Amino acid sequence: MADELELQEPDEQDLFEHLRIVVDKGQALLRIDKFLMNRVENASRNRIQHAIAAGTVLVNGQQVKASYKVKPLDVISVVLPHPPRDTEVYPENIPLDIQYEDDDVLIVNKPAGMVVHPGFNNYTGTLVNALVYHFANFPQLPGNDGRPGLVHRIDKDTSGLLVIGKNEWAMTFLAKQFFDHSISRKYIALVWGDIAEDGTITGYIGRSARDRKVMAVYDDPEKGKWSVTHYRVLERLGYVTLIECRLETGRTHQIRAHLQSIGHPLFNDAVYGGDRILKGTVFSKYKQFVENCFALLPRQALHAQTLGFVHPTSKEKMEFSTPLPDDFRLCLEKWKGYVAYNA
Repeated sequence: MADELELQEPDEQDLFEHLRIVVDKGQALLRIDKFLMNRVENASRNRIQHAIAAGTVLVNGQQVKASYKVKPLDVISVVLPHPPRDTEVYPENIPLDIQYEDDDVLIVNKPAGMVVHPGFNNYTGTLVNALVYHFANFPQLPGNDGRPGLVHRIDKDTSGLLVIGKNEWAMTFLAKQFFDHSISRKYIALVWGDIAEDGTITGYIGRSARDRKVMAVYDDPEKGKWSVTHYRVLERLGYVTLIECRLETGRTHQIRAHLQSIGHPLFNDAVYGGDRILKGTVFSKYKQFVENCFALLPRQALHAQTLGFVHPTSKEKMEFSTPLPDDFRLCLEKWKGYVAYNA
């Protein structure tokens, strides 16, 4: 049941409002910040001005200043962070593994098993509940009403790094980088089978026609959203392969669906068929060995290891990495031991 509920979380791209407005023929000249305040629901002038300064407001394909005067038939496109606010979020004193924090951003290492945002029967114990408590003890959180600014997510049973925007400007600036696919993200994955060479997986990701709880990869643009994952082999371990995945897009279950589509599902991914023996021998000792690995790593073998972005204020490129968590590391060591013993 948890997996079905988890899937209802929106695609990363859906965390941003992407508006397209064609100005009426009879529109009088008007500053664009004032014009958009009347057109964008629940948007303050401050929020609009942040978006303009971050370069997420385009007129006829060009960035403009807040003083730009809107003219008839101008085509305006707007990208704004749109954090979900479907439920009241209550602070909970849950320990956070904070990798970095300043006035604009927070980098947190999320453990496997933690849901990112409350909703769909997961109303407590989430990352956002923990962040609300953390921010409540922070001196100030301007422009964000005490609510953490999510601009991307990772699945409940995936571990690794997330960046949080701590104010309206940071959220807007980060949201544009995710929308433009300029964020650098690398994942470590253990997959079934021997991957012959490095490669790229592309396709349109949408809900599976056979099972609405999972995502599938299609050739038809009518059936999903475009997605790109690059992967390279890190280590071959007989019946499994350790790989690095680099995301260009951030679709729901992207890596999990992509790897299943090429016949290499994630090790112990129950939703995408990786929680059974897909490669190996028929011997009972091997079966017991795999079961022991599943027990060590009781979730899909996927870790968001590296995250890179341009800082909202300093404009410097920042990159963060975090080692594999213990469950993943111990499972990997067990496979290495198996390969060495059977060499």
